[in-house]
Amino acid sequence: MIPRYSRPEMQAIWTDENKLDLWLQIEIHASEALVKEGVVSKLDFSKMKSGANKCFADLTALVRRQKKLERTLNHDVIGFTTAVAEKINHKASRWLHFGLTSSDIVDTAFAVQMKQSAELLIKDVKRLRKSIAKQAKKHKFTACIGRSHGIQAEPTTFGLKMALMYDEFGRALSRLEHARDLASVGKLSGAVGTNAHLSPRVEKHVCRKMGLKPTPMATQVIQRDIHAEYLNLIAVVGASMERWAVEFRHLQRTEVLEVEEPFTKGQKGSSAMPHKRNPITWERVTGLARVLRGNALAAMENVALWHERDISHSSVERVIFPDSCMLLNYMFGLMQKMMDGLNVYPKNMIKNLGISLGMWNSQTVLLALIKKGLTREEAYAVVQRNAMKTWSVKHAGRDDADFLDQLMSDPDVSRCFTAPELEAMCSVKFHQQHINSRFKSLGL
Repeated sequence: MIPRYSRPEMQAIWTDENKLDLWLQIEIHASEALVKEGVVSKLDFSKMKSGANKCFADLTALVRRQKKLERTLNHDVIGFTTAVAEKINHKASRWLHFGLTSSDIVDTAFAVQMKQSAELLIKDVKRLRKSIAKQAKKHKFTACIGRSHGIQAEPTTFGLKMALMYDEFGRALSRLEHARDLASVGKLSGAVGTNAHLSPRVEKHVCRKMGLKPTPMATQVIQRDIHAEYLNLIAVVGASMERWAVEFRHLQRTEVLEVEEPFTKGQKGSSAMPHKRNPITWERVTGLARVLRGNALAAMENVALWHERDISHSSVERVIFPDSCMLLNYMFGLMQKMMDGLNVYPKNMIKNLGISLGMWNSQTVLLALIKKGLTREEAYAVVQRNAMKTWSVKHAGRDDADFLDQLMSDPDVSRCFTAPELEAMCSVKFHQQHINSRFKSLGL
């Protein structure tokens, strides 16, 4: 069953029609190689190809017949080969699946599906990075407060936040490219991987035709550490999405409201409270990332198979691979929508910068005092006591709390700096002096 959240192009990869299409391609390419090997005659191959073309022409009918046969045979690949042999309807059908085992077909086709999925996901992340880059450039110097432990720290810019996101999804791109390359291996080496019944030349020919490389070694199956790494790479990309979903969820809180996800016309936020505009899409991304991690764990459990192969991995993979690939594809769609429609509120960013009363300049003053000759301990004590005094004035309910004023009235500070010097160092611009170089390092 294809989940309802699927996007059409990704959904098509994991349909039974595409799967049997790939199975049939592999079978025909294998028979073609056997002609070159002198095993199958050209006449028999032409009969096989004619029957196969009938199947290619109506894949839905092939799926329907294969499933009907499978209900009796209790074997999907035999149901498939039987259905194809019926269409060949000639003695030449004896060469169909010659020297092959089921996993030769299943694993090689599965590799193509994994590759096809990764290629779509690569397109997704490239498209998303373009939207992130646009936001980064637009807000390159849009000042906002940075936070550590959730507490105001020093100023940054919203553009730098977006540049950081752009950089992280650059690594996501590399991971997905690695996942594609990792998955792009097939095998037609028989029941225990010895090529006893088919020359490695057949395997090489089929893999080349399918856009794969032959795996250097296999048992009856391609080893599942490959598949586990593939889904773990997908899960890490999902974790990056969650990292930014959590960031934007915090920034959308009423008390912060520096950014907000799009709220479309006619949308409602709460069944009980009509005023609500909730970060529901970011929350959805957060939740789905957990599913990807769970599926990655299931893939890890599939690595340990008995001897040359057992079938315990098969039922799991029929769920977790379509699920994870389609989920990540869907999540990219959500992220794209969020980036393209993100509401950014620079005025709120400036307002929030004022909440800590200029104390985000504490490190700047600390280092400047050290340059004047104070030890780090002495300088730290001077800056901290003025910060604590500023907080005390604020908590007393007075409106005159200001870190810069406290510094100017402290003799240990005023003997080192004039008022204009203090004002110059205690500015947002001081924290923006290297932004251009940071952007340049990312090619933005």
